Amino acid sequence: MPVQLVAYCTHRDYFAAEFPHELEAVRDESERGFVEHLMARVQRLMELSDGEAAQTVYAVCRHLQRSKHLVQMSVDGEHVEALAPWAWKNNAVLLLPDGSFRDPNGAVLVDPDTGMPDERAQLPFLPDARQRKVQTELDLRNRSIDIPEFLPPVVSVDEVELRTAEEVAWRCQALFMVAVRAESLANDQPIALTALKKRLPLAMHSLTTWEKEFIENEHPAPEAVSAAGWRYEALTVLLWSLGLTPELPFPDQICNVPHIAERMMAINGAEMVNDAQLRPVEQILDALDCHYRLLWVCRGSALAETDPPAGLEEGVVVERQYALNWLTSFERADWDDVDTPS
Repeated sequence: MPVQLVAYCTHRDYFAAEFPHELEAVRDESERGFVEHLMARVQRLMELSDGEAAQTVYAVCRHLQRSKHLVQMSVDGEHVEALAPWAWKNNAVLLLPDGSFRDPNGAVLVDPDTGMPDERAQLPFLPDARQRKVQTELDLRNRSIDIPEFLPPVVSVDEVELRTAEEVAWRCQALFMVAVRAESLANDQPIALTALKKRLPLAMHSLTTWEKEFIENEHPAPEAVSAAGWRYEALTVLLWSLGLTPELPFPDQICNVPHIAERMMAINGAEMVNDAQLRPVEQILDALDCHYRLLWVCRGSALAETDPPAGLEEGVVVERQYALNWLTSFERADWDDVDTPS
């Protein structure tokens, strides 16, 4: 009997199957309804676990969310062994007609009745992502920070969809305007909107809905002022991603706000956009992997009501992770909707 399946492939490039099979469809992100289909699958998985997703269910949901290709095919039983190397190459999770999600070797990742995995199942991750996780864990261990092994790798070089350098440059200008406005309010020396527009003429064009409302509100709530003030940390990450600051220091203290402000004021906004170039993607993913694990550490310390190790500043880590998740298009979310799960 032929095996029917749907493969959810996260590798950016699709590698066609070279073994005998009947191909029914190959869909990708360019097709209408593709993202909606993925989100519907995620929703059904979450419902299977009653909203309390087990570790493997959650991991499969994340895999589905970053899928680049959806492949429907059937394979005769005599050729089914060829599926595994093809699925590993495409970094695919397989959905079978019985409703089970399986790893490339066919082991059950999510049982349709129990939601539980087979103990042999392995969620696929591309080699560079696995190696990055190992290296980050080693680096943090050298700082006496222990990271649990169950935390998965982050997105791979062959999966990630970075924001464009131009998008990042525009976002920097918006963040700077928001942070400056927050700082002035916190110091009881509010800068008028007309003055902000004059000093940062391009920033208004890239504000999000929340940012525009904050900027135009003469008396924003204290929690909004605090949230906007933290945007200096997000700005620090994005300036680093554009190569406009040489390094991203370990997050054990807040950024040098006067230095960041001086750097931004010295930059011509239009030239910043026109000349924008991102750092190598490997460096950005190294930072993403590191801060993802540090965020888990900080939140674990908060739950235990203990200080984070190595002098970590939780607010800095959270804000950096926010910026890095946006930069790497996590969940395809716009800036105001970025999530920072850990």
